[in-house]
Amino acid sequence: MSDKILLTVGLASAAFLVRNLYQMFMVLPDEAAQGAIYRIMYFHIPSWFSCFTCFFASGLASGYAIWKKNFRGDSLAVAATEVGLAFTAIGLATGMIWAKIIWGIWWTWDARLTWAFITALIYAGYLMMRSMIDDPGERMRVTGVLSIFAFTSVVITYKAIDWWRTQHPGAILSFRTGGGNTDPAMEAMIYQNWFALLLLTVVLVAVRFRMEESRREIEGLRRAVYAG
Repeated sequence: MSDKILLTVGLASAAFLVRNLYQMFMVLPDEAAQGAIYRIMYFHIPSWFSCFTCFFASGLASGYAIWKKNFRGDSLAVAATEVGLAFTAIGLATGMIWAKIIWGIWWTWDARLTWAFITALIYAGYLMMRSMIDDPGERMRVTGVLSIFAFTSVVITYKAIDWWRTQHPGAILSFRTGGGNTDPAMEAMIYQNWFALLLLTVVLVAVRFRMEESRREIEGLRRAVYAG
């Protein structure tokens, strides 16, 4: 992806975020039961959607890398995983802030929260494993398999509130509930902010992909020098 395209996408993301912030704080009213704190959902939910998207892309890229023995696919997988983990951290942090205001506690071992934490640990382990394997081919295969199967934890996290009714609120989006639970304007803002975050995700993954490709080239040159 060229620098001009990246810059354009980045500016579009910034413009959408500024526009969304204005809508959130100046146009949309407080939620009847939660008050002003409900607005954190406009970042909490899109952050989880963004991290799920990144982890799905990482699994696909890993599968392609293993199938075709393509190291660029491996670079894309690690780039998507790192960005996905960043959004996971945002999702956990915003959820904890919301929980402190609404529940009076920062954390509880609720089913969804627990699986979200497990998912973060699994993908963090993926990154740690990469640093422990020197051979590029073996690293691509071993961590690629982990990335593919790790997405199972993402699915469990997503479905946890359906499978186990614990403290976490149930589904609020109309495509999960059949409609009627959330004001349409408020729900629309969730999707609009997810779009802004997805644009940011594209930029971050592309930049991290370039860094990984450069690191791989340097690693190849270093191996060639040592071999000679």
